[in-house]
Amino acid sequence: MLKADIHIYNKKAKFEYIILDRYTAGIQLFGTEIKSIREGKASLVDSYCAVEHGELYVKQMHIAEYRFGSYANHEVRRDRKLLLQRREIRKLEKATKDNGKTIIPLEMFINERGLAKMEIALCQGKHTYDKRQSLREADDRREVAQAMKAAKMR
Repeated sequence: MLKADIHIYNKKAKFEYIILDRYTAGIQLFGTEIKSIREGKASLVDSYCAVEHGELYVKQMHIAEYRFGSYANHEVRRDRKLLLQRREIRKLEKATKDNGKTIIPLEMFINERGLAKMEIALCQGKHTYDKRQSLREADDRREVAQAMKAAKMR
């Protein structure tokens, strides 16, 4: 089987949330969905996870229709079941009952066996001042990197 380097990131997640805990989960997909993911036609923007009836679902995740799909093509924004162990799901469900905590998908990737996996995180929303601090730290890192590059050029 070919090794696919597909990594789809939720770029806003680390800026909008403080990450408390991370998990890797499998995703239950239809045939045309995995084909679209292998083409990189998916987005995690505005998606979130929720526990319903003891099962974990990712909601509002966008997977574009497969271009060679026929009448059997999938829905673009349907709820997709995530595969985790029961004790992990119970732990996440208990944690999300606290105020301000949510489950956010961080990354979707294809593993070495060709299976679609998703890295999810238990998160807490950042305040405005936390976001400003994150931006300031990123600017400082960028300035240091530019100074190092300029020093090497001399």
